[in-house]
Amino acid sequence: MHPTEVIEFLVVGVAIAVIIIISFILKGNRRKFGLVFATVVLIAYSVFFIARPYWIDAQIEKKVEMIEPYLEQQYPNDEWMITMVPHREDGYKHLNPYYIGVVFEDEPEVTYHYWVEKNNIYQVSFSTKKENLSELKYKESE
Repeated sequence: MHPTEVIEFLVVGVAIAVIIIISFILKGNRRKFGLVFATVVLIAYSVFFIARPYWIDAQIEKKVEMIEPYLEQQYPNDEWMITMVPHREDGYKHLNPYYIGVVFEDEPEVTYHYWVEKNNIYQVSFSTKKENLSELKYKESE
């Protein structure tokens, strides 16, 4: 489990514990309402933690669908492969899954990272082991 997940679970646990402690201080219907509220909060957070990876996957798919026509327009005669962060696998939780990587066929040692925001697409970075960065064919100017 990644440290951010541990922190998230601790925050949720503390919030629910505080609600339960406060509900035990109260009497009658307020106590019952506090316990029901704690249960609702627990269910809501559980649904959130279960649904979040699927929501991220759906957002990434939308972004990839937007990047493909952009690349076809910018580089009509080139071939490329789109890569994504495997955010569900261990060892990748610290990476932002919303950065979409593009590796061009005639420049396989360079990965260009794109960011999609609303209807705008930006090339935000690249990663390579090349020494001379002026040789990069697909580097977009800002």
